[in-house]
Amino acid sequence: MTLFELPPPLAARMRPRNLEEFVGQEHLLAPGRALGDAVRRGTIGSVVFWGPPGSGKTSLAYVIARYTDRQFVPFSAVTEGVQRVREIIREAEQRRALGRGTILFCDEIHRFNRAQQDAFLPHVERGTVTLIGATTENPSFELNGALLSRCQVYVLQRLGASAIERLLRMALADGERGLAGLTLTVDDRAIAIFAEEADGDARRALTVLEAAATLVGPGGTISTETAREALALRIPTYDKSGEEHFNLLSAYHKSLRGSDPQAALYWMARMVDGGEDPMTLFRRAIAMAAEDIGLADPQALQLAVAARDAFHMLGPPEGYLPLAEMTVYLATAPKSNSTVLALKAALTAAKETPAAPVPLHLRNAPTGLLKALGYGKTYQYPHDDPSGYVGQQYLPDELAQMTFYQPGERGFERKIAERMAWWRQRAGEPASLDPAKEDPTSET
Repeated sequence: MTLFELPPPLAARMRPRNLEEFVGQEHLLAPGRALGDAVRRGTIGSVVFWGPPGSGKTSLAYVIARYTDRQFVPFSAVTEGVQRVREIIREAEQRRALGRGTILFCDEIHRFNRAQQDAFLPHVERGTVTLIGATTENPSFELNGALLSRCQVYVLQRLGASAIERLLRMALADGERGLAGLTLTVDDRAIAIFAEEADGDARRALTVLEAAATLVGPGGTISTETAREALALRIPTYDKSGEEHFNLLSAYHKSLRGSDPQAALYWMARMVDGGEDPMTLFRRAIAMAAEDIGLADPQALQLAVAARDAFHMLGPPEGYLPLAEMTVYLATAPKSNSTVLALKAALTAAKETPAAPVPLHLRNAPTGLLKALGYGKTYQYPHDDPSGYVGQQYLPDELAQMTFYQPGERGFERKIAERMAWWRQRAGEPASLDPAKEDPTSET
């Protein structure tokens, strides 16, 4: 670095140099895990890393380079094209002739269309290069199927606040690459604020920490007020990978949840006009349809998925029409989080009773021995009953009285509640439904 050359950003300086410095993604990199062990051996094959911004995709690629004796060549699908790929391949062929391999790291690989992705295929297949692709988009939708078949896909998870706090403290304690030389005093709560506001993005957290350090200067104190000020200094216009991205996406989701189609359309338009990838909106909307609407309107999830597929077919600008239609539908649909609560309750019960046996009458009896042991003996086939329902026990004995799903009172769930009440009455359990009422399961 020359006298007048600015140092790289803190996030770049703090890139991990080995797996010991890599924070997060233990499900992939812990000892005994296939990817982590392959990296340690330096025998990595072609892979695609799929994960949100700041989860460590690029950092992991650089760490892999340090564990191999292959030439590491970074490439961006945003700023470079197929011509550069051809140059890299020519160099890789020459290198291979001399007995050395090449790792081609393609950042934002989803930015290449499927025809451009074909440029990688023969060279990955022949082993001319080992491809490491990084993407924030679902590879199933964005990557060439033939290319995917030649790569192992690994899903990186959004970093938790505790992991990001650890990264921030590492940066504050590192005198060579980090901020230790500034002798800063940093409130614990300020670090917690940075970690929470980062929304799982390590790059974002380190960038804001560096901004706060610049604000207070050497020997300064980063308080909670300074942390808030540093966060407020982020670019005020729309930034697809920064704080405003998450603020607007949050506003969009909360407007959908809050049944305000006007606000939901506005925040949607703000993001589209700012250059946001519509797939980000579709992903959030699909999650919202399952989380906040659920069975109050089962068609909401179907419509959200169909709108995403329609956008893939049409592309912009016509594709914005199904995006807007989906936005209005989800905002005006009845809301329920009963499925979320049911899932949490069922997972808790599963963890607390991991060995609960399947009742004998529900077990399959493919052999004479199992039949003799009583497997399936008292099972009652619901279709044999005129009503199509038989009140028999389906849960393990220790959970027989548990209720995980409780339908709400809005939309389609009112019909579900009627059905469940009628089933309880048929099983001889207390039910609020009038026993004389016609079978609600026969209604549409």
